[in-house]
Amino acid sequence: MADNDLKPLNEGDFSPSSADAGLTPAMPLKDQGVDFPSETAGSASAASRAADVKQTLRDGAGKVGQQATDKLRAFADDGKSRAGSALDQLSQLLTDAAGQVDEKIGAQYGQYARSAASQVSGLSDTIRNKDLDELLEDARGLVKASPAVAVGIAAALGFVVARLVQSGVDAQD
Repeated sequence: MADNDLKPLNEGDFSPSSADAGLTPAMPLKDQGVDFPSETAGSASAASRAADVKQTLRDGAGKVGQQATDKLRAFADDGKSRAGSALDQLSQLLTDAAGQVDEKIGAQYGQYARSAASQVSGLSDTIRNKDLDELLEDARGLVKASPAVAVGIAAALGFVVARLVQSGVDAQD
């Protein structure tokens, strides 16, 4: 590297004649026949394109939202039928156990088991016969009418689900 490369530039390094040699200023573009769109025409077309893009996005979001709703409904209907089947099995289990309870503990306690089986069977029929929207409305009504009962039911269901999941994990080990 040469020593003069490290020196700062000063005004004497450029001569005015060498900077201007061979350069001619460019003609303004408006004088050369270049058409620029007017601001109002450009903004109108940009606004219409933006509106088209917005509408396309809205349509796409609407389709995705409808697909998600349909899928959730299908999952909910499947869960409703599974819950009905599980409640039928529980009802049958309680009915079968009622006979054994009669023999071992007494008829009074067997009647409690039969009553519980009847209640579970009625719940299963209700779930099976009602539409999903009706079930949701019933649940909302229950929560509004007695929130303490709703919290208790949620806690009990959470406990049962946790026990079922835990027993499934223990069975796999």
